[in-house]
Amino acid sequence: MADALSNIPASVMRNLADKLYEKRKNAAIEVEGIVKQLAFAGEHDKITSVIKHLSTEFTYSPHSNHRKGGLIGLAAVTVGLTNDAAQHLEQIVPPVLNSFNDQDSRVRYYACEALYNIAKVVRGDFIIFFNQIFDALCKLSADSDANVQSAAHLLDRLVKDIVTESDQFSIEEFIPLLRERMNVLNPHVRQFLVGWITVLDSVPDIDMLGFLPDFLDGLFNMLSDSSREIRQQADSALSEFLQEIKNSPNVDYGRMAEILVQRASSPDEFTRLTAITWINEFVKLGGDQLVPYYAAILGAILPCISDKEEKIRAVARETNEELRAIRADPADGFDIGSILSIARSQLSSEWEATRIEALNWMATLLARHRAEVIVFLSDIFDSLLRALSDPSNEVVLLVLEVHACIARDDLHFRDLVRYLVQNFKIDNSLLEKRGALIVRRLCVLLDAERVYREFSIILEGEDLDFASVMVQALNLILLTSSELSELRVLLKQSLVNSSGKDLFVSLYSSWCHSPMATVSLCLLAQAYQHASSVIQSLGEEDINVKFLVQLDKLIRLLETPIFAYLDCRYAMPLLEPGKYTWLLKTLNGLLMLLPQQSVAFKILRTRIKTVPSFALGSAQFERRTPWNPAQRDSDEIPDQETESIPESEIDFAARLEQFEGMQRLHRVHAKSQMQSRDLPPSTLSQEIRRSEEPRQPFSMAEISRPPSRSSWPVASPSQ
Repeated sequence: MADALSNIPASVMRNLADKLYEKRKNAAIEVEGIVKQLAFAGEHDKITSVIKHLSTEFTYSPHSNHRKGGLIGLAAVTVGLTNDAAQHLEQIVPPVLNSFNDQDSRVRYYACEALYNIAKVVRGDFIIFFNQIFDALCKLSADSDANVQSAAHLLDRLVKDIVTESDQFSIEEFIPLLRERMNVLNPHVRQFLVGWITVLDSVPDIDMLGFLPDFLDGLFNMLSDSSREIRQQADSALSEFLQEIKNSPNVDYGRMAEILVQRASSPDEFTRLTAITWINEFVKLGGDQLVPYYAAILGAILPCISDKEEKIRAVARETNEELRAIRADPADGFDIGSILSIARSQLSSEWEATRIEALNWMATLLARHRAEVIVFLSDIFDSLLRALSDPSNEVVLLVLEVHACIARDDLHFRDLVRYLVQNFKIDNSLLEKRGALIVRRLCVLLDAERVYREFSIILEGEDLDFASVMVQALNLILLTSSELSELRVLLKQSLVNSSGKDLFVSLYSSWCHSPMATVSLCLLAQAYQHASSVIQSLGEEDINVKFLVQLDKLIRLLETPIFAYLDCRYAMPLLEPGKYTWLLKTLNGLLMLLPQQSVAFKILRTRIKTVPSFALGSAQFERRTPWNPAQRDSDEIPDQETESIPESEIDFAARLEQFEGMQRLHRVHAKSQMQSRDLPPSTLSQEIRRSEEPRQPFSMAEISRPPSRSSWPVASPSQ
């Protein structure tokens, strides 16, 4: 203290703390002159004493004017030292930096002024304090006082000039501080940070690109700032970095990919677009570096495919195609399990386009790496099965393609068909709305015969009510779908071909859950005699509204172009009734079952009336010859031609017995359901025993006699 006072007159020290700026300024000029003399004399100990006195007694004083005087005094000392200032910077700079936190805005202002003057003198030697100065400027850029902000901006520009020309600047030491500050939300600070990033990136000797992963997330965060100017500055900086990435051979794609994936799900539209654009470029440029990140990238792309913004959707679709076109190998780190997990999770997306692309990925992986995908089948199979209930037809068709690829082996094939049956059973609306679509597509993808045989095996032992409904649906698909034309051709050969016979027998075991489905199958197979026998075996209790609705559908189908390509269409055979006696019997039997007032009755009666008159002889013969149940499936029909049935083929007697047995089960089931609601237990047991007793079939006289109105309830097809 004494040394300082001995070198600096008391009047100068007093004026340095004066409230008037001019007095403080003049005192500082005197201090500068004294320090110059001391420096010239090499008396640095005395200079150190002066600096210490200015720091302790002035800059840390409780009086603001003293603090102001101390700051201007320290700047004057630095100016006086000129080339020798560097050796005293560790004493001069810390008190000035401390003043940036002063509560008095004027003190903060003078601190900026003092540091500006110090920096002008020492230039490059100033770099050792860069991180502390940067941190102080970062805070001052958001100062509440406009004058302080202006002073800080002037100082900031000078510091940038010094850094860009210095060879002592350490980017490695600076990046941790920059990364920490990038999370600040203040708009002034953000502008300050982007400004520094841009300046440092422009310096050839500073590799900002190498440290981009450290502050990339902060730049993306600024894209959603409320200030348009900040958004533009951040976007400009990002665009410049992306261009550098395209031109650089060494880029750390992996770390940045993780950041981009997170930003691709940002609620801000501009941020999402920028992130997905970067991902698009990374997929093109990243090569092997990105293989471990494909799953994460896919997780970012798939939701963006359904983005509300068209630009984002377009870039996401392009990126998705480029990513899928890359043939990565599991040996190179391609994680099939992670890709499948992402695709599976996106199957529950509310957006159809995303679900479709997720399925396309599964299909692609199955096509390229089926063995590896099967390993993870347990993780995705349930989700794929649930996707069969998707509201989108396109999604369902794609799901079926994936299932078809999985179901090449019998185990998964059976699981698939079983699940479909159970799903149709649980959700009847699915069967009504999607049943035909699902079954038809499966038949195309997995062989129609194989699919129908499996359905038949499962339905044979299913719940009776559901089995009947399901068989009726499968039968309608079989009769009407173009995809099943080859299956119909095979069934048409049931009487002459062993493959057709096997298929007929396989389907018959479950088709006999429904009388009309059974009749349809027989007509398709041209087994007219057996069709007639099936009709004759029906009793009054078998005829209900559901039965009549199915019968109505069958009659209408026989009259449509659907049957134009089937030899079993009955219009032409009726021109030769002598040869097709059993077909005529079948049609008359169906006519007898129909209510007279129904449209189907009128359609069929009109068709039968077209039978040529020479058929009457055949009909009269039938009236003269009592029908023998034992011969109902025999091919020995006196005095007329019948269908040619090879002796070694279908055992129709056994099939009829099978049909009658199944119908008895249905009658017992129907009675038990109805009687359990209306009758006491004793009556219920009697009715069940009665339903199990053998029944007499319809006689030929009954078949020939037109149905009376009182015989059956009049039911329209709408019932």
